[in-house]
Amino acid sequence: MSLAPTMPSEALRMLRFDRVQRSAHWSNALLFGVLMATAIPLYFGSFFGVVLARHVVAEIHLWTGLALPIPIIISLLGSWGVQMRRDVRRINLWTREEMRWMKTLGETPLVADKFNPGQKLNSIFTAASIVIMLATGSMLQWFRFFPVPWRQGATFVHDAFAFAIFLVVIGHIVMALTHRDSLRSIFTGWVSEGWAARHAGAWLKEEQAKAGRTE
Repeated sequence: MSLAPTMPSEALRMLRFDRVQRSAHWSNALLFGVLMATAIPLYFGSFFGVVLARHVVAEIHLWTGLALPIPIIISLLGSWGVQMRRDVRRINLWTREEMRWMKTLGETPLVADKFNPGQKLNSIFTAASIVIMLATGSMLQWFRFFPVPWRQGATFVHDAFAFAIFLVVIGHIVMALTHRDSLRSIFTGWVSEGWAARHAGAWLKEEQAKAGRTE
């Protein structure tokens, strides 16, 4: 029995995201999109009545916000969440080389893991945003249960994170459109070994080792 070739190839594919991960990503993206679309008229009152009445927009924003953590939570549970849980551990693991790469804004060489430091940081920001926006939004919705200073702080934090989310999402979309192979993987799940060799060398070596392949 012959071993598979060890040299990276554009013809050989690697599974980067399974179906559960892709479903969670697009469900999360849809919910974020609805929240951003409804946040604009809630923040800028002049937009009210253009499409929907204020109370309708507020209700959509509220229930979409409450649903925001659900796709991520479901994707982490059960036997179907093995790959997602494994990638969460990857995202939370930072090497010295990755920290150095971040400090130098990508100027130092790096053999990246499955996710580069920028992608890890984006994932951490997204997870933190879900928790923070859910907590502060709950304070603003059910304000009677919280003291005035808490509500004032929640308003500031909610608005500040909303602006940050808009910037990060726009940046994320721009990066995705300029990196078509990465974008394709979140639709199909697959990348070529050639792509992995260029952008995720450490992950490629790890997967080759699992398959009993060595350089």
